[in-house]
Amino acid sequence: MKRTYVAGHLGMVGSALVRELSKKKNKRAVITASRKELDLTNQSDVNNFIKQVMPDEIIVAAAKVGGIHANSTYPAEFIYDNLAIATNLIHSAYKNKIKKLLYLGSSCIYPREAIQPINENELLTGPLEKTNEWYAISKIAGIKLCQSFRKQYNCDFISAMPTNLYGIKDNYHLENAHVIPAIMHRAFLAKKNNEQKLTIWGTGNATREFLFVDDLAEGCIFLLNEYSEDSPINLGTGIEVSIKDLAVKICEIVGFNGELVFDTTKPDGTPRKVLDVTKINKLGWKSKTNLEDGLKISFEWFLNNYKNIRK
Repeated sequence: MKRTYVAGHLGMVGSALVRELSKKKNKRAVITASRKELDLTNQSDVNNFIKQVMPDEIIVAAAKVGGIHANSTYPAEFIYDNLAIATNLIHSAYKNKIKKLLYLGSSCIYPREAIQPINENELLTGPLEKTNEWYAISKIAGIKLCQSFRKQYNCDFISAMPTNLYGIKDNYHLENAHVIPAIMHRAFLAKKNNEQKLTIWGTGNATREFLFVDDLAEGCIFLLNEYSEDSPINLGTGIEVSIKDLAVKICEIVGFNGELVFDTTKPDGTPRKVLDVTKINKLGWKSKTNLEDGLKISFEWFLNNYKNIRK
């Protein structure tokens, strides 16, 4: 049985990967380490850990993540922590001759004005979106690390670019969360407090693509089994929705019937962002969970875990 180390197993993405790896069709012996057990920003500790456990595969799902507010408030942490995590894990995988590594980037690596839907070849063809450039630069560096070790040492290191993710174990912090959990939490509070209005950042006209995190996990295992190329590969649905329509859908699921107010003094971020998923679709993988079903599952988890979520 293959032994797979999932870096970042307690986060939304990592926990979904652990769930997927426990299924009979993808069964692996899963290796994990909490932050208390292993500081991924410490090069020596990471190398010693990889040398000790010697997995067959590594999935780099660990990252410091957040929405526009978090990226703007903590730029140093976003670039430093994510650079350190990528550098330490990828270099340690090379030093210890790990057979396969999958590095998870983000769709924010692509230029703000990239041709839509965004093809993998759009990488580094234009300026980044300013509201998340610190995170994006660190993720681009991770991609280039994988490519450089593949080119120089023939390491089977691959990178995948997920679109915007949501789902079980998402971060619902009211200030630092991504758009779906942020709107969901605030709509829940608005209903609970009998408020008549809910304010949404931006015009509501920007469009985004969203992938349910369990679908991402399935896609990652598919890539570990089927993909071995220098180029990063997109992971998404290829379907976009406006922030306004998304907010309406979330409010319907939550049961908030008040008015939506759009604060146009706040940034929209990238005007449009949807991935071209032709490449992975041709390989034989497509997402399964539609947005409405994914939102319902996410809200059910939110309600069942509300006492313990990050607020």
